[in-house]
Amino acid sequence: MGTLRTIILFFIIFGVVVISHEMGHFLLAKAGGIHVVEFAVGMGPTLLSFQKGDTKYSLKLFPIGGACMFEGEDGLNAGEGEASPGAFPNANVWKRISTVLAGPLFNFILGFFIALALVSLIMSGEDGGIRIPVATQVVENGAAAEAGMQDGDHILSLNGEKIYLYQELVLFNAVYHYQGGEVKVVYERDGQQATAYVTPRYDETYGRYMFGFVNQDFARPKGLDTLKYAWYHVRFYMKYTYKSLKLLLSGRVSRKDVAGPVGIANMVGETYEAARAYGWKDVVESMLDITLLLTVNLGILNLLPIPALDGGRLVFLVIEVVRGKPVPPDKEGLVHFVGLMFFMILMVFVFFNDIANVLGF
Repeated sequence: MGTLRTIILFFIIFGVVVISHEMGHFLLAKAGGIHVVEFAVGMGPTLLSFQKGDTKYSLKLFPIGGACMFEGEDGLNAGEGEASPGAFPNANVWKRISTVLAGPLFNFILGFFIALALVSLIMSGEDGGIRIPVATQVVENGAAAEAGMQDGDHILSLNGEKIYLYQELVLFNAVYHYQGGEVKVVYERDGQQATAYVTPRYDETYGRYMFGFVNQDFARPKGLDTLKYAWYHVRFYMKYTYKSLKLLLSGRVSRKDVAGPVGIANMVGETYEAARAYGWKDVVESMLDITLLLTVNLGILNLLPIPALDGGRLVFLVIEVVRGKPVPPDKEGLVHFVGLMFFMILMVFVFFNDIANVLGF
């Protein structure tokens, strides 16, 4: 029963994120007069499909992605004979740019509404609220105390990066994001800004570096402030994704820190089990948090300038704007095909890596 529940939750979460992304492409394509040949959720063999108008809607076997395929895209699906006026290459370049960009943009829009629901749900409780970066209690003889910080100092930035949520302190302080050295902490005390230079200390018990203070401060936003804190949550996951990518490229992340669909499904199941002991509200908050993380991740990853991704397609469109003419379709199609083959191989690696991580290898 637990496995079935995990699979269902994963399908719902991943489905919402993927459909949102592809719906962005779909709506902007339709608005720009571009012929959408197929709108697909999932990859691989088709489980079921139906035709409505000139578009085929499909559900595929493997729930690991989706596609919005346009007529004439990469020289494919152009039909027999000459491509119609609604073919992707025949559309105005700015309509093509907006269509490609709409996928990631819709992920961020979805993320904002999820964050808004998350903040509203947190605020519906009688206790707690949104944790804010305040040193509620500075540990005696700790790193923050030695740097001159006091109880109640409201932290505004770390090494020049503004922070608005306590989670950002945790992100900065995690073992992978901080490897020693002095940290410039700008904080506010009694309405005045001040600066402290803190050198966090490694704590063997927690397995990470510690600033040396305890946080127990919460904000309870109302009205328009709810929108502000929703944006802070989206911003946090944008930073999280960016920093994680940076660590991955620098080789500071091991294979155990990389997760694909199987790993994400396992995370959904473990999070559900941990949250349900505290009631349905905590379960919903946890699932919303995972969905927010995934939709922001998908939006940012798709903007990377890599062939076969939206970012790679945008590179060719920008080149077209600069040159005043498009890159030959056969050459662009070949580049994206090579990129697609790379991702297929990567997906196989990620799948087996997920299995190894789940089994504890």
